[in-house]
Amino acid sequence: MDEQLKLKRATYHLWTFFTSKLISSFGAQVYAFAISFYILELTGSATNFAMNLICSILPRTIVAPFVGYLADNFSRKRIIIFSQIGSSLAIAGLLLYSLSFGLSLPAIYITTCLLSLASTFTTVTFTSSISGLIDEKRIQRAMSLNQMSLSFASIGSPAIGGILYGTVSMPVFLTIYLSASIIAVILESTMNFKLYAKRKKVAVDEQKESMWQSMKAGFSYIKMQQILMIIISISLIINFLFGAFQVGYSFILIEKLKMPSEHYGLTEGAWAIGMLLLSLYFSMGKEVKYPLLTSKRGIICMGITMGAVALPLLVELSYNMMFIFYIAIMFTFGCLGMLVNTPIGVMMQKTIDDDYKGRVFSVLETMAMALMPLGTVLYGFLYDYFPAQWVLIISSVILIIVVLYLARPSIVRMAYPELDKKRVKVEAETIS
Repeated sequence: MDEQLKLKRATYHLWTFFTSKLISSFGAQVYAFAISFYILELTGSATNFAMNLICSILPRTIVAPFVGYLADNFSRKRIIIFSQIGSSLAIAGLLLYSLSFGLSLPAIYITTCLLSLASTFTTVTFTSSISGLIDEKRIQRAMSLNQMSLSFASIGSPAIGGILYGTVSMPVFLTIYLSASIIAVILESTMNFKLYAKRKKVAVDEQKESMWQSMKAGFSYIKMQQILMIIISISLIINFLFGAFQVGYSFILIEKLKMPSEHYGLTEGAWAIGMLLLSLYFSMGKEVKYPLLTSKRGIICMGITMGAVALPLLVELSYNMMFIFYIAIMFTFGCLGMLVNTPIGVMMQKTIDDDYKGRVFSVLETMAMALMPLGTVLYGFLYDYFPAQWVLIISSVILIIVVLYLARPSIVRMAYPELDKKRVKVEAETIS
């Protein structure tokens, strides 16, 4: 295909990808909002609500490694389309059930499991496919637009969900989500997933690896890439230690500082706005030259910001000052999240072999999903028995120390040897 034509096609992919993710994210988040409200209204039980969360997390954790194998060995386009169709069928099934018998908790739990499974197939395979859909120069833009679609959904879905929940019935909610899922399938079916793909072709007479061999080969590949191992290790530690913030933030604002729900909601919105603005910046700005170094600095700033969440428990502030302080904290978190994730995401897209992307990203997905509940449970226990401010401050200090060690200067220079040459050159010029 002519290079000019390929670039035009890549531009089409860029905006189709963004539109598809925006539509499906909005649909999923509005559905999650409605179902959460419905369960709490129907039962008034936090346990039933938590069960729905487990039905969302557990299937993702179990199937992610197998999804990686499939994404590396079969047509990525087919996997994405079939998984999106699976989502549509799960929603349609719940819609028909609700019209025939009314909604029940078992039906909701089964649907949540099915949607979680389908979402894992779509997310891992789409992440593995970005470098095949978009030209190398615009991968950062694609990653930023992906995050932007999630930010738009985070900002808009609670408001839209709240309005719709008070005015329309649950079957109408499900019909809206079903429509969004079908539109996403249509858009994704028009994309060419092999446009820039660099996957090896298997010879007809060549024996194909078994699933187990393929998964072992994926782990061996990760072990051989030292910088990749460090990035994965940092990601896992952040996911675990960030439980201190995820549990502590709500606990401190709602339980300790008695902040009203509408003000708490506004502080949460500031996080999404921070993400959105940085996504916009990365989508239009130049590619980050040293992603690992940028992400390292971003994580250190995240550690400092996480510790700062405890400040109103240590220093007396007026209510208005406290409210403005937490809006600033959440806005900063949103910005820093993008500053950490986008450059590293682009680096991984460009450095990981196309034939291993599915397995590498599925390992990340599995580990992150497995450590999140563990971190949440542990920090839930710690906040019940220890002062909240010290749990946050100690966790933030551990996070900073671990990142300073794992991404120490010698590792950064290993990733970017030119930095060492620059340092030697500056020292030589200083001496002379």
